[in-house]
Amino acid sequence: MLGLGVGGLAALLAGCASQSGPVRRLRCATGPQGGPYHAFGRALAEAVTAGDHRLEIVPVGTSASVDNLRRLDRRSVELALAMADVAEDAVHGRAEFSRPIPVRALARVYVNYTHFVVPAHGPVRTVRALAGRPVATGADGSGVQVLAGRLLRVAGLTGDRAVRAQRLGLAASVRALRTGTVDALIWSGGVPTPALSELARVVPLRFLPLDGFVGPLRERYGPVYSAVTLPAGAYGLGEPVGTIGVGNYLLARADVPEPAVRELLQVVFARWRDLLRDVTAGARLEPRFAISTGGVPLHPGAVDYYRSAYG
Repeated sequence: MLGLGVGGLAALLAGCASQSGPVRRLRCATGPQGGPYHAFGRALAEAVTAGDHRLEIVPVGTSASVDNLRRLDRRSVELALAMADVAEDAVHGRAEFSRPIPVRALARVYVNYTHFVVPAHGPVRTVRALAGRPVATGADGSGVQVLAGRLLRVAGLTGDRAVRAQRLGLAASVRALRTGTVDALIWSGGVPTPALSELARVVPLRFLPLDGFVGPLRERYGPVYSAVTLPAGAYGLGEPVGTIGVGNYLLARADVPEPAVRELLQVVFARWRDLLRDVTAGARLEPRFAISTGGVPLHPGAVDYYRSAYG
C-alpha cells in the first residue's frame, strides 16, 4: 500500500468504492400478511440480503394487485406484484384505473389458479347455482376481486341473478365459509394455498369446475386468462378440476434504473426455488415463461438482462 504512493492509493480506494457503491433501496408492494405475495416479497428481500448485492428490498404490506399498482403510480414504492389482468388494465388506463400508469414488467413469476370453493356436502354444484347466495369475492384493492367480478359476469350472475358479494380477504373468506356466513369463496393463488389446505382438513370442500368460462373470459377481456388444472391430491381432491389461470408479474416503475433491475433479476433467477417455495408447489421460473408479459412492456433493464443472460 505504501509503495503505491498517494495517486495509486487514491485510485485503489476509488476502485473499491465504485465496486461496492451505494446500496439502492427498493420498496416492493406485496399483499396482506400470510398471503402468497407477502411470502414472495419476504423471500425476495431475504435472498437479496443473503448475497453480495448493492440492493435492499423492503416488502410493503398491501391489499394486493389494484392497491399495488396505485402505489406505483403514487411513487410510494418502486416494485410491485400484480395479477396480469390488473397490470394490463393499469397500462391501458381502464377498469379500476382512470388513466394509464407507466409500469414495466420485470418477469412473469408464476401462475395463479382460480379456486371457487363450496362445502362438499352443500347443495351448490355449479357456479350458476349461486344466484342470490352470499359469496366471498376478495378484498377491496385485490386482483381476486377483479377476476371474481369478471367471472360472475360471464357466468350470467348479474342483475336479479347476482350473488350477494362479500368483499373479504382470504383469511376472512375462509372463516366465513367455515361458519356458513357465505356459501362460496373465490380465491386466485398458488397450489396449494395453505389457508385452503387447512380448511380442507376440517371441512370437506368441493372445487367448482371453471374451465368452461375460460373462452368467454378471453373473448371479453383478452388472452391473460388460460385453462389450467387443479391437480388430484391437492386439498384432498380425488380427481383433477379444470379452472382459470392468470399470471403474476413482478413490476417496476419505469424510472427504476436499469442496473438495479439487472441485479434484481440476477437474484430472482438464481434463487427462484426459494422465492416460490411458500407460494406455489412445483412451479419453475424459466426465461421463456418469464418474458411472457402480454400487454405490459418489459423494463429496458429486464430486456438487457434477458439478452445478456440467455441470448
